[in-house]
Amino acid sequence: MKFLIVGLGNIGVEYELTRHNIGFLVLDRMAEEHNAKFEHTKLANKCEFKFKGRTIHLIKPTTYMNLSGKAVNYWMQDLKISKENVLVITDDIALPHGSLRMRAKGNNAGHNGLKDIDAQTGGNNYARLKFGIGNDFHKGQQVDYVLSQFSKEQMDHLLLPIDKACEMALSFCTIGIQRTMSQFND
Repeated sequence: MKFLIVGLGNIGVEYELTRHNIGFLVLDRMAEEHNAKFEHTKLANKCEFKFKGRTIHLIKPTTYMNLSGKAVNYWMQDLKISKENVLVITDDIALPHGSLRMRAKGNNAGHNGLKDIDAQTGGNNYARLKFGIGNDFHKGQQVDYVLSQFSKEQMDHLLLPIDKACEMALSFCTIGIQRTMSQFND
């Protein structure tokens, strides 16, 4: 059984530790835990590993956030992975910093990465793991906020939720979306 886990973010050192790149950070941690090395390939940095009889493919799109759907659609087709075996990990300003929420599907809530995935894959019927980054910004400052780096205090409190996000993603691949949501969602 094959799964595709997508971490959303932007490539380039200037974006490395920004709030918008939390999907990349979660996948980096997961790859590290499973001794998998990302390789630059078509439209994404990609690696894979085996876990409990499943093949887990991780991709970090290199298309920049707003064109993430191009990479997701390409790798779904190339690996022959259906939408029910796809999980997208993304930042979410509607959730408090470090909160995690898994959904079987949903609207994009104005998130350009999710919007493009919806458009490129024909709908929003794929699982997503929303990683809360808070909403500590003034009206009209959302773009600056999501593209800015975590504060030192926030960075100090990221490791536990990142580890929990990895655990949730692997749970999605082994026990399924419904049981994972029941077990992990608040």
